Amino acid sequence: MINKHSTLPLYTQVEQYLTTEIKKGGYHTGDLIPSERELSEKFQISRMTVRQAINNLVNKGVLYRERGKGTFVSVPKIGYQLKGIASFSEDMRRRGIEPSTKVVSFKTVPNPPEHILKKLDSESEKKVIELERIRFANEEPVAIEMAYLPIKLFSNLSEKDTGGSIYDFVRKELKLEIHRAEQQIEASLVGERDGFLLDIGPGSPVLIVNRTTYLSSGEPFETVKTVFRADRYHFSIEMEQEGEHVLSGD
Repeated sequence: MINKHSTLPLYTQVEQYLTTEIKKGGYHTGDLIPSERELSEKFQISRMTVRQAINNLVNKGVLYRERGKGTFVSVPKIGYQLKGIASFSEDMRRRGIEPSTKVVSFKTVPNPPEHILKKLDSESEKKVIELERIRFANEEPVAIEMAYLPIKLFSNLSEKDTGGSIYDFVRKELKLEIHRAEQQIEASLVGERDGFLLDIGPGSPVLIVNRTTYLSSGEPFETVKTVFRADRYHFSIEMEQEGEHVLSGD
């Protein structure tokens, strides 16, 4: 299981062993893994090496520690691919997860913030639909959405239409084609209200995604701020080198 003659660092091999055991079902969500002492004796390596491997897996969200109790297997995070355009419902079902939604509020807002009107190209109308929803994955709250929709496109939208996918409404009811989206991601700490709605403590880490989505005509049809639980989500993106441009980091 551990090859001391390999060029692969010992702590990396321990990480791989634990990750493989979790994937095979040797350890399940919430299970206590062996202690540093037990693992160091099992592999005949130092506890410092084992500690580094466990620290790395804790930092990746694979494991979590409870003071005085030990180290446990975390709930697997939901992967979110920053490529292509899909609604929350579409993305969850594609992963074999059952999505559901709770509408917190649905109302027409006169004179919303200027940046919202600008993003929706609705400066002349001066009012938009504001929709706040909690999104669930297998009945667990994982995100809060605050969406703004232009009245000129969604005048016939009712609250009962918002329990599912807005993208489905655009495609099936409005008969319009969704073309592209612009989005920004930032890390933050959750406030008291959002923490309560997401069933996490105030100050817990969250990922915030701001997205504006456009029709094939180039017209924006939504701008959304989504607060994701950082303990349940990770984001990934596929990148390719273009021409002579080289991606680098330090």
